Amino acid sequence: MKLENTIAQMRKGVLELCIISIISEGEIYPSEIIKELRSSKLIVKEGTLYPLLTRLKNAGLLNYTWRESTKGPPRKYYQTTSQGRDFLQGLISSWEQLQHAVNQSTKNLTNNE
Repeated sequence: MKLENTIAQMRKGVLELCIISIISEGEIYPSEIIKELRSSKLIVKEGTLYPLLTRLKNAGLLNYTWRESTKGPPRKYYQTTSQGRDFLQGLISSWEQLQHAVNQSTKNLTNNE
């Protein structure tokens, strides 16, 4: 088993939470989402982001608006819906519980270092 594969799966597991959280801060263009994720060391390729944005939009958690661009064709800017903000709160609560459980499960390992 490769460590890199497990780490990649862990990152994918929290990606949805991170993306919705970023979008909840205000209307944003996908390349800005990627930039923010990369600055947090959650490297994401466009091929990963766009299908996820479509799935979240189809689930009613995101909306987008088209905006004219001075650098080419119009761009989609995403924002969370009220349902998306409620969903985000549920994800954050679940993440905090999971984080606590993992910390409890690994406390003997981290305290011995």
